[in-house]
Amino acid sequence: MSVIVRRGHCTRLLQRVVGRHYTTPTHNATGATPPKKPAPPKPSPVPRSPPSTPPQTRHEAHEGTSAINVPYNPPGGGPAGAAAGFTFTNSPVLDAILTTAIGLGAGKFIYFLFVGGIAYVAWYKKNVLDKIEDAFAAGYDPALELAKMHTINKSPTDDSSDDPLFDEDVPWTENLRRKEQDVIDHIVHGEEAGHYFMLLGPKGSGKGTMMFDSMAACNADGVSMCDAHPDLEVFRLRLGKALNFEFNEDTQTGLFQRRDPREGGPALDIERAMNKLEKVALRAAQKRGKPFVLIINNVHFFQNNDEGRNMLLQLQQKAEAWAASGILTMVFSSDDFWPFHVLRKTASRMHVLSIYDLDPHESMHASTRMRRHAARPPVEPEELKEALSLVSKSKDMMGMAKHLLEVEKAWLLSQIGLIPDCDDDVMDEQKWSSCSWLLLREFVKIRLEQEAEAGDSTEDLPLPSIPYWRCRQIMTRADFMEGTSLNVIAIDIQHNVRPDSNLILHAAREVVEEEGFEELLEGVRDRVDEIESLHRTRELTFKDLGKGDMVRLAVDKRGEELLETRDS
Repeated sequence: MSVIVRRGHCTRLLQRVVGRHYTTPTHNATGATPPKKPAPPKPSPVPRSPPSTPPQTRHEAHEGTSAINVPYNPPGGGPAGAAAGFTFTNSPVLDAILTTAIGLGAGKFIYFLFVGGIAYVAWYKKNVLDKIEDAFAAGYDPALELAKMHTINKSPTDDSSDDPLFDEDVPWTENLRRKEQDVIDHIVHGEEAGHYFMLLGPKGSGKGTMMFDSMAACNADGVSMCDAHPDLEVFRLRLGKALNFEFNEDTQTGLFQRRDPREGGPALDIERAMNKLEKVALRAAQKRGKPFVLIINNVHFFQNNDEGRNMLLQLQQKAEAWAASGILTMVFSSDDFWPFHVLRKTASRMHVLSIYDLDPHESMHASTRMRRHAARPPVEPEELKEALSLVSKSKDMMGMAKHLLEVEKAWLLSQIGLIPDCDDDVMDEQKWSSCSWLLLREFVKIRLEQEAEAGDSTEDLPLPSIPYWRCRQIMTRADFMEGTSLNVIAIDIQHNVRPDSNLILHAAREVVEEEGFEELLEGVRDRVDEIESLHRTRELTFKDLGKGDMVRLAVDKRGEELLETRDS
């Protein structure tokens, strides 16, 4: 059977013939059937074995001279044979409906997931700002809560015990209000906008206690405090605790987030926390009408290296910007002098408050009230004057004073003790120690002069003070001032140098007044000079000298005259 497909027509033909091949005659350009050629003689038939499998049904169609020879696949029947794949039903219509429904459902799920992610991120950012604002709300503050005295150490039942460690501990600030307390109250309560502040004073002078008293007076409303630390990772966590900020570590956007932002280091995290705090301070300043206060306590705990100085500069830049806008006041406190030098270089809105030890009159007043509050028996005024700078609430005041003085003297000697006939390995340490004792000896001399001028009334003598430039001359080394300032001396903003406390002055006086101290100090200095002289000595070696040869070295004192004669 043959089908002729004429030009411009399409015909579909279903053939089901097994074991036969069909050919379709082609057409010329005019569409006429070409004349038939005589058939060649048929060869004798060769017997064939029947095929084992019937050949696949083929569909052949011709259009012009093109031939199409593909397996037959009626429309709507789906893929045929092994390539049919998975189908839901046998109906193509139902399969199309189900596929469309599944596609629409997946699209809606992705859409709602995207919209939900945007809503969660917006809520999370708002919640972060709300949590930081709650950290400045009145009520609970971690630093203030720790400063409160939840328990009090009671004295032992045996009053005859002389162990000073079992004395009752009472807050001394309840018995005295210092003159600096009013200024600190204005700062902490947010009444001093437009500046940021630094509290500078020796250890134990009452900087932290006065700030805690101010925070307690306002119930920590608008105030937050954190302590500095040498490790910036630890400081990052402390700052986050003070600000109630988790540094985005509690977010659930990990599926849509980039790499962990903590890979940038603690400085980057602290900058992110400062940026969040700035947003909160901007929106809270309009409602409160006064700035927030952020206290960074003990900034001298930062390391005095590039990393620590860079952190101080980073905090200072924020403090300058916030002080200019009046939205937040930063307060730094330090026992050491080097942070002041670092901050002073770029400071334009910084005010510095020097906190000193109590003067003798304040000490007498506070000591009397402390003993009355601790239920201690009254003491004679002379005994109280002698021990007022050491201890005031122990049962045996003079015994406790001597105990503290021995401890302070032992610590001082362990830090800067002199070593006679020292080896060259400890030469640098002994140079620093000897120069420190030169300064302490000068303090003792000034105190002796004060006592000689005052006569019998020596209870109102202030701590000896020496200008910073004069201390450099006394120590003969400018770089030793920084090392000596660590709990030995205190420097104020007028660059006046004083002993760190009366206790240090008493301990240094005992050492200086010991027999043989001057000889020991001069011996150590001479030994340092000898070692340095040996280091500066150069050895001259003469070669090609035989036995009996001599080298003559002459020194001519007429060198200048010879030079003048030669030049003329």
